This record gives sequence, C-alpha cells and structure tokens, in this order.
Amino acid sequence: MIDPDLAGEPADDKDRNFITALARGLDILRCFQTGETALTNQDFAARTGLPKPTVSRLTYTLCALEYLVADPRTGTYQLGAGVLQLGFSVLSSMDIVDRARDTMRALSNGPNSYITVALAEAYQTDAVYVAVEKSMENVSLTMHVGARLPIFHSAIGRAMLVGMDEEDRGVMFERTKAKDPEGHAGRKAAFAQALSEYENLGYCCSYGDWRPDVNGIAAPVFALSGRGVYGLNVGGPSFHVKKKHLERAYGRLLVDAAAGLSKGG
Repeated sequence: MIDPDLAGEPADDKDRNFITALARGLDILRCFQTGETALTNQDFAARTGLPKPTVSRLTYTLCALEYLVADPRTGTYQLGAGVLQLGFSVLSSMDIVDRARDTMRALSNGPNSYITVALAEAYQTDAVYVAVEKSMENVSLTMHVGARLPIFHSAIGRAMLVGMDEEDRGVMFERTKAKDPEGHAGRKAAFAQALSEYENLGYCCSYGDWRPDVNGIAAPVFALSGRGVYGLNVGGPSFHVKKKHLERAYGRLLVDAAAGLSKGG
C-alpha cells in the first residue's frame, strides 16, 4: 500500500508532473540551518509540518541514498556526502565562480584588511554565497559558501534585485509577501532606495540593515548567457569598515569589477 503522504501526487490539479514525495524529501534537507549539524525526526516534523511516520520514511530513504547520516545513539541525522557532492557539482559547473576568483582576490587585497568579498546568487527569498574571499583579520565577517542573507535586507541581495528583469523581481516580491505580508511595504521601500543608489552610484548599500555591526556595498553581475544575475559584495565589520571609506576606496573598484565579470573578464 502506498503511503498517501509520500505518493507522487501533483501540487494541484493543474500540475500532473509535480512529484510530491521528491519535494518533501528536499524539504527535509532544507531544514538544516546555518550552524546546525544534527537534527531529529521531531525537528524535521516541526519544520516541515509533515506527520512523524512520513518523516521517518523520508529520513530512512535519504540515509539509504547517503544524503543523510543517522546517529543511532542520539537519534539525530547529519547531512551526508551525497549533499556535499551535489553542492560541489553545482559550484564546479558555475563558470562565474572560476572567473571571479582573481577579481575577488584583488578586491580583498585592497587598502582595508578587514574587507570580505563575496559572490552570491538568488535562491527562493535569500542571497546565497557561492564564493567568498575572507579577511585575514581576527575580527571579520565569518561568512562562508552556502551562507544565506535576506535578499531585501542586504546589499548583495538588493544588487541582484535591481539587476533582475521585472518578471523575476516580481516573483521575489510575491514569495516574500507570502511569507511576511506585513513587511511588504518595507521591502518595496528598500527596493526603491536600492534602485536609486544603483542609478546614482552604480552599486547598492547596506549600513547596518542586515546586521547592525556590518557595512557593505554590492553591484549586480550579469550572466554571460543573458539570463540570470549574481551579486558582488564588499563589506566588513562597521567599526573597521566605515561608510565613507567603503564608498571612496572601493566604490569604483567594485563597479569596474562587476562590469568586467559581466563582460566575461
């Protein structure tokens, strides 16, 4: 007998190609948040809203496929090598990451040793880091590949928003509105400000918007295919990376770097 919670039923009557079981398995993998190394079936059930018996079958299957690793002693699960392999496959297929390495390294070796440089792409309602050049200072941004920032409340996210076509940007607005209707007006205002900054400066700014102790500026990088946009960010701890210094020392460098990557440099 087929478990109705795992059956490959469509998301709605109009989409017969949607496989619900696959979507639910991916939902389990997405439950892991930054800094979390182990979760229980109870955690998965609470975060996905799925029944515990369904979660148990999903985690069993994901373990068999090596996307999860079970610890029988603690009853917890960790992400397995299968997920890591997928991640590396994605990154290795992204030509932009390879092309951006030297550019990002040059920016990080600029006049301020506290600067961290990052490249991100949009995923759902977040900006996800796909490449990072970290500061070597003890006090710096502890960001890493895979880190996620809110797309409307970070410089790197806003840079992607201003670079998106209207259709993709509209999808972002709808997704965030569905999750947080009360914040819609604030997000519209944030985008309007970002668009004004981009038109006047060539980049978008975030001074304490994402985190009160972080300053950053970012510019869009357009995919060579003509479809898709990334964000290139320069930033650091606000007590070492001041607004005026960031804009004067890195503004033009950032704009030129983003333009070069957009042209295949």
